[in-house]
Amino acid sequence: MASTVTVARLAKRMNLQNLTEQVDLEHRDIRMPDINRPSLQFTGFWDFFEPARVQIVGKVEYTYLMKMDHEEQVQIEGEFLDKQVPCIIFARNQVPNPEFIDMANEKGVPLLMTEKSTSLITSDIITWLHTVLAPMVSIHGVLVDVYGEGVLITGESGIGKSEAAIELIKRGHRLVSDDVVEIRRVSDNQLIGSAPAITRHFIELRGIGIVDVKTLFGVEAVKTTQQIDLVIQLQDWNKDDEYDRMGMEDDYIEYLGNKVVCHHLPVRPGRNLAIIVEAAAVNHRQKKMGYNAAQALYQRVQDVLGGTLTEDSDEFLF
Repeated sequence: MASTVTVARLAKRMNLQNLTEQVDLEHRDIRMPDINRPSLQFTGFWDFFEPARVQIVGKVEYTYLMKMDHEEQVQIEGEFLDKQVPCIIFARNQVPNPEFIDMANEKGVPLLMTEKSTSLITSDIITWLHTVLAPMVSIHGVLVDVYGEGVLITGESGIGKSEAAIELIKRGHRLVSDDVVEIRRVSDNQLIGSAPAITRHFIELRGIGIVDVKTLFGVEAVKTTQQIDLVIQLQDWNKDDEYDRMGMEDDYIEYLGNKVVCHHLPVRPGRNLAIIVEAAAVNHRQKKMGYNAAQALYQRVQDVLGGTLTEDSDEFLF
């Protein structure tokens, strides 16, 4: 689980200018994905203040601070820096006074600056921090983007996950991760999957070895992250097992407290897994758009049994 991210990484990601050159950004950690605008703190109100949050100074806070008497301003700035917040970001290229910068260098608190508006930099930072600091779990599987649906293929080693993925890639879909998928819970209803940096864009095919998908099939065949919409568990075919043949009710699997629709797909010689995965992805999208083929068939059968639908009806004409 990722628990921290350095201020240096944040500054690089958001293209922030470091105003405190004496402060080492690599040794300043961010542990919370939320931010704070210190309006009340500049008035001297510190109740419920959370110093672990990134602080963003917008035009309102900056103007209020600049209108203070010099002594009061220095006192508030010093008190603010004593809280040892991860960093303070000034939006709209607003430059703090030299005393503030000197005190920040002395106390080891980074002061950063961006040309972006306050609302824009706030939104960007919150979105990014909620992703990189999200609870994370690694699982064995393959994640593929199929028609925009994130399909996570799981199953025992050697059952054919990577082979199905390579066929999907040849059919125009995109690989996100092979073998190990890192799943992050970015919200109560959203799971994001990605590949570990060391194995990104690579896929293993037994009997052939390691294949670089990006090099062989081009950049359009790979993707860095993808929301997980559907899980397909590959299982060895067993004639004594019962498999769902209608799909009236969805099964679910849970990752990090979030439930995802899950299909159990039996594997036997002659079955084209890639086409089945494609069909499952399209059918799942259709359900999200409000149409369930199984329920439509069930309703048609009920109408026939009830006498409201006959072979003379328009639905049976050809």
